[in-house]
This record gives sequence, structure tokens and C-alpha cells, in this order.
Amino acid sequence: MTDIRLAGHGLQLAATTYGDPDRPPIVLLHGGGQTRHAWGGAGQVFAARGRYALSVDLRGHGDSDWAPDADYGMTAFAEDVRSVALSLPSLPVLVGASLGGLASLVAVGEATMPVTTALVLVDVTPRVEQEGAMHIHDFMMQGMDGFERLEDAADVIAAFVPHRPRPKDLSGLQKNLRLKEDGRWHWHWDPRFIDAREGIDGQEGLVDHGRLTAAAARVKVPTLLVRGRMSDIVSEEGVRELQELVPHAEVVDVAGAGHMVAGDRNDAFNDAVLEFVERVAPTP
Repeated sequence: MTDIRLAGHGLQLAATTYGDPDRPPIVLLHGGGQTRHAWGGAGQVFAARGRYALSVDLRGHGDSDWAPDADYGMTAFAEDVRSVALSLPSLPVLVGASLGGLASLVAVGEATMPVTTALVLVDVTPRVEQEGAMHIHDFMMQGMDGFERLEDAADVIAAFVPHRPRPKDLSGLQKNLRLKEDGRWHWHWDPRFIDAREGIDGQEGLVDHGRLTAAAARVKVPTLLVRGRMSDIVSEEGVRELQELVPHAEVVDVAGAGHMVAGDRNDAFNDAVLEFVERVAPTP
């Protein structure tokens, strides 16, 4: 494991890398309000199978730079994805969850040149169910003034994902929270990311369905949707629409998982992605 800095679009992004940088790269992009640590052991698993894995903090998240102009719109995130992908010695596989998936979809579909060898969307499609999006928004708004104790943050997370066992060891939470001068634990992202926003993962208003469908229709690389079977973001209608827009797209449902697929069922997620990637983009 090595922590590095990568050039985004006009700012620097933090990333943790796993494996040999001379191996084919796979870039992991988390959802809004998360950090690069959201992938569990995925980076180590992919490295063990001959990939160079890079788990990246999105702008305004984790240890990446905050946008000086508070630009956290989809165009900015997509430009960051393209910058990272094109900076690598060879084109990567892009694996994006939620906001990271939407940004990857736009980055690939609106690009004038190839930016990836394969695309994995983790529980997100051009059609985003608004009730689920508001569920995420309401969760992210909790604790905006910080938490007095880590246990208080753990309570909020447990209520958001009631199907997931509440961890007894809360030390891992410190990767997603900052202890500030006021003595309170704050989410590890720029609060301007969510201020006055109502859409999924900090995007203003309803998701731009037209833009996303147009981008999806231009995706020609091998594509996989990994959906949590309990997801309130991706519906059957959303899956069917994606398959109409990207006829070659494959779909894997992960039982026992909601929107946070990698966190809910990390082993099943890793297996699904590896099987797909090794088949459509095999290592030399």
C-alpha cells in the first residue's frame, strides 16, 4: 500500500495504491460522502490477482483537495476521472460506486478519446430513484455540526444501513471522520459539497437523466452493473433502461446488499468484479 497524489482537473487528488504499478490498472471511485477507504479489502484483492489498484478520494473528500470554487458538479467530477485515467501508463478499468459511477459514466460517454478498457457501475444507472436519493441526502445532512463521540456517528450509520451488523471496533470510522479544533468529529468531506443540494450524493436537484442517458448510449467498452438486491437507488426499470442504452452491459445482483454493495458484501462484490474484469480485460 502506498499513498500518492494524482492530478485532477485543477486540483490534487489523494489515492492509495496496491500492487505493482507496471501491472494493468484498476481505479476505484467511491460514492459521495465516502472516502477511498470505502472499498474494504478490494484493492488488496485486485493486486493479488495481478492488477495495480488505485483507490481515489473524490474532490472535496478524504485527503483530496477541496475545490477552491466549491465546484462539485458532475462535469468537475467527470473531468477528474478523465485526468486520472489518462495520467496512467495504460488505460485503466474504471470501477465507480454511486457518484463515482455517475462521474465515470459521464467521463467515458462524453470523452473524445478512450479513457478506459472496461466500466463497472456499482449500484447506479442513468435512472436514479429519487426516494433513495433523498434517503442518502438526509443521511449526509445528519451530523453537519459534528458528533461529540464516534459512537454517535456509528449510531447514525447503523440507522442508515440497518441490515449491516454494527461494528464493535469503531477505529475504522476515524478514516471517514475528522476530529476538528472544536473537539467534535466531522464528516471527512467539504460541507460545501452538500450545502443547499437535494440530489444524489450532493448533486443539485434531480439527476440530469438526459445527460446520463446520452452518455450511456455512447459507451462501447465492456460494461458491468453490480447492483445491491436491496437497493433503493437502482430499480428494475433502471436496469432495463441501462440494458437498452448499453446492450452489451452485464448485470450482477448481489443478495444481502443495499446501495453500499462493497461495504455490505465485500467478498461477493470482489468476486463479481474480478470475474468480469479478468474475462473482458485479461492481464498479459
